[in-house]
Amino acid sequence: MSYVVLARKWRPQSFEDLVGQEHVSTTIGNAIAQNRVAHAFLFTGVRGVGKTTSARILAKALNCVNGPTAKPCQVCPQCREITEGRDLDVQEIDAASYTGIDDVRRLQSTLGPLPARDRFKIFIVDEVHMLSGPAWNAFLKTLEEPPPHVKFIFATTEVHKVPVTILSRCQRYDFKLISALRIAARLRWVLEQEKIQADDAAVKTVAREAAGSMRDAMSLLDQVIAWVGVEGELITAEGVSKVLGVADRSVLYRLAEAVLAGDAATGVRLVGDLAQQGYDLPHVARDFLGLLRDLVIAKIADDPARLLDLADEELADVKAVAAPVEVDDLTRLHQGFSRAFDDIVRSGQPRASLEMALVRLSRRPPLVPVDELIRRLSDLERRLGGAPSGPSGGPRGGAPGPSGGQGPARRPGPAPGSFSSPAEAPRAPSPQAAPPPPAPAPAPTPARPAPPAAPVAAPPAPAPQPARPAAPPPAAAAPAPVFTPPRAPTAPPPAPAPARQEAPPPAPARPSVPPRAGGPPPDVEAWRAVLSLVRERRPALASVLEHAALLRFGPERVEIGYEASSFLVGQATDAGAREILLAALSTHFGRAPELSFETIASKNGAVTVAMLDTADRKVKLDAARRAVAEHPLVAAAIELLGAELRDVRVAEAEA
Repeated sequence: MSYVVLARKWRPQSFEDLVGQEHVSTTIGNAIAQNRVAHAFLFTGVRGVGKTTSARILAKALNCVNGPTAKPCQVCPQCREITEGRDLDVQEIDAASYTGIDDVRRLQSTLGPLPARDRFKIFIVDEVHMLSGPAWNAFLKTLEEPPPHVKFIFATTEVHKVPVTILSRCQRYDFKLISALRIAARLRWVLEQEKIQADDAAVKTVAREAAGSMRDAMSLLDQVIAWVGVEGELITAEGVSKVLGVADRSVLYRLAEAVLAGDAATGVRLVGDLAQQGYDLPHVARDFLGLLRDLVIAKIADDPARLLDLADEELADVKAVAAPVEVDDLTRLHQGFSRAFDDIVRSGQPRASLEMALVRLSRRPPLVPVDELIRRLSDLERRLGGAPSGPSGGPRGGAPGPSGGQGPARRPGPAPGSFSSPAEAPRAPSPQAAPPPPAPAPAPTPARPAPPAAPVAAPPAPAPQPARPAAPPPAAAAPAPVFTPPRAPTAPPPAPAPARQEAPPPAPARPSVPPRAGGPPPDVEAWRAVLSLVRERRPALASVLEHAALLRFGPERVEIGYEASSFLVGQATDAGAREILLAALSTHFGRAPELSFETIASKNGAVTVAMLDTADRKVKLDAARRAVAEHPLVAAAIELLGAELRDVRVAEAEA
């Protein structure tokens, strides 16, 4: 006799044997007991969870000699023939092979005659979602009002493909995935019946790899038993891992511990060992992702046993791995690896993708609690705003008033040597910057001194002494970097130099507009005014003209240049654009000048308004970046938080 696989040999024959689908068996059993059996059923769920098996059990329950009953006898001819699949009144149809309307019509032609022997004619249609649209339409009326001796049982794994008009005519039962613990218990019972020894870890590994499908679990168990090859030999977890190509749980735990500890080298070494032993690395990645999820649940749940489909020993191991790690770090690991999982599965080099994902997770920066950041910011605020008092007992930088008391109060400023705004950059001391001491008597003061000729900062000068009513010293006796001889009384005093700080890095030079040969340089600001008039009527044309080289600009003639290869030439020279530009020029000059468009070489040094604006924005952006980088608050935040200045943006109004 040929060998019968375990999935067929130990298929449940009654509702009591059906594992993990109690909600289905209980409901159907009560319906049979109350004589409220529907004429059409739809069983839906993933593969291998008992849909076809339940259909056969229902057929036996309805046609048993002692029935209808929820507990068929299993010994009458009807029960035996339905179990063996040779009952004439119970037909199993594969909808994947009979999909057309003609097949449905042939089926309908057999519905009228009474059953040959049984109580009901029962049609079990498997993979019913494969029926075509016309076949479903032909089935509608028959399915709604079949003969009283006909029952339909449909089974499908893709219920979303079944028309709603069919769903509304059936009682729908959703079959659930079976837990790994229930599958393991069933496998243990089957092994006992087969008189095969296996350790608990091996059975749990097979149950876990079945992913909720009892039929898959039976098929995997058949494969494992065949791999052992010797009757009576113990099935171990190591053997199951080798034959199924899955990593042992202990390897996954070691991999998780390496990643949590930041040991990237150990993680890569473990992946290399798994690859050399022939394990399926995408499968390993899937199991590792599931382990990361289990770690999070074990950390946050008060009773993780209800949420984790794990045995007691495995649950204890998961808790031990998750114990020293914070929840936020575990969730970050799961999120990061879940994003890398798709790349690992689709990659042509899954080993490299898995290794790099583990390296990235191992080198993750440590998390800083929010309260710690708040504490650091508070320390920064105290350092910058609440500085200790100076030697005189007043606020730092405060100057005594004329009566010896404290001067007008000011808000706390940064520490000495720093500045709180870009305008307060470090600068050389000068007589204008120091507060004047009280003078004993009025005295004539010399004219305001000019700034030093050289940009080098002068060394700190001693505190200024009260002015004496003496004549100004000769120019030769005055310090050269500070004073110059007073100007004639008729000349206005020069304005103080705005910059008395160290020379900043040279800013990018602003391009200048070269004059046209034989004429004065074009007036760029006047050209901007004309572009403003153009922008009021057609903004797009003003943008086009900003990229034109202004060759000549005057009330008699205006010349504009474009490169021959520029695509803007056509937009600037069409009739409508010329009319708008001439109108703007007439408004500006009071009369219409002669307008011409010239072709210029690509490297003739011509400068456009757009180029000038770009250069101006770059200058302002560089200045803003330097000011921000030198700001004491930014510098202190970078030092305290270990941050980095990545980008500085200038508002459009400022740019």
